[in-house]
Amino acid sequence: MKKYIAEINVMPLKTLLDPQGKAVHHSMKNIGFSEVSSVRIGKHITLELEAESKEKAMERVNEACNKILANPVMEGYEYDVKEMED
Repeated sequence: MKKYIAEINVMPLKTLLDPQGKAVHHSMKNIGFSEVSSVRIGKHITLELEAESKEKAMERVNEACNKILANPVMEGYEYDVKEMED
């Protein structure tokens, strides 16, 4: 078994309103960041896991995203899996 690290980004779907992002955007304008035109806020998750291959690790990460880390009705996700160095 090899060790892998997965970097996962979960974001609200672009078609849905992001109330947290909107609130931060409004606050940024109020404190002088007028050049910022949009803010979207999501989650960044790092997983360390063991698997037989990178493909198997990617399958498990995808399964974790679908089952627990992201709500597919409201969120999308992308991830990168790399083998960890000893």
